[in-house]
Amino acid sequence: MEENNQIEMVIITGMSGAGKTVAIRSFEDLGFYCVDNLPPMLLPKFLELMRESKNKMNKVALVMDLRGREFFDQLFHVLDELENIPRMTPHILFLDADDATLVQRYKETRRSHPLAKSGLPLEGIKLERKLLEEIKGRAQTIYNTSKLKPKELREKIQSEFSNSKTKLFTVNIVSFGFKHGIPIDADLVFDVRFLPNPFYIEHMRSKTGLDDEVYNYVMKWNDTIRFLEKLQDLLKFILPLYKREGKSQLVIGIGCTGGQHRSVAIAQYLKDQLSKDYFVQVSHKELS
Repeated sequence: MEENNQIEMVIITGMSGAGKTVAIRSFEDLGFYCVDNLPPMLLPKFLELMRESKNKMNKVALVMDLRGREFFDQLFHVLDELENIPRMTPHILFLDADDATLVQRYKETRRSHPLAKSGLPLEGIKLERKLLEEIKGRAQTIYNTSKLKPKELREKIQSEFSNSKTKLFTVNIVSFGFKHGIPIDADLVFDVRFLPNPFYIEHMRSKTGLDDEVYNYVMKWNDTIRFLEKLQDLLKFILPLYKREGKSQLVIGIGCTGGQHRSVAIAQYLKDQLSKDYFVQVSHKELS
């Protein structure tokens, strides 16, 4: 890694059933490289891999729980070493919940607590809480998830651990040709085959919607203008709702017959407009 590059490491731990699975998925959405149930003894080796990745793994989130309880004594020693490494900022996120909530969650999932020898969840919960006292005391952030829905936990993590360069909601616009098939990952699909087709103008046939001549041809029609006004009005309404629901990305498919002219031009236009409010990526399926 470069000498001036900061390494951000979040260690997620806490009570079983308090939401570690939701947490690690939330960090994935924030662009963190995530590893579930990493034994503390492997942390130094993992750090070496990060350094060798040449900046590709400078943000990582690791889950450590009592499935690796035999390694917990080593965790504190490793944490002390990490805090002395230049450009390293280890951060412990501890997830907690009250006993009644954890018992109810175990009943709902019909899972047994990993530390409950008798099979009674409360027995395992009390033992686990005692074992985790010290690591909880060293945590920089503690969330009690007793009254939090998974969506609310994701929002808390995104709010605290995102930065100005992190985009929490991505709009992916894909142009395609219906004769080649609709993209299977599209959330919304709009058909623009009703617009005049540049394909039938001979000198435009070999060009694409990325060429100014084709783009301007597609955009000059009143039907195009009205369609884009109505489409933008729809997207202005629904995109915030998708974002509010906790969706991390939305794929919008724009299709014409061959995926060369009309769909490409419309996709480019939408990218320019939506980029004012969202992080937008555009790809042209048939051009690639």
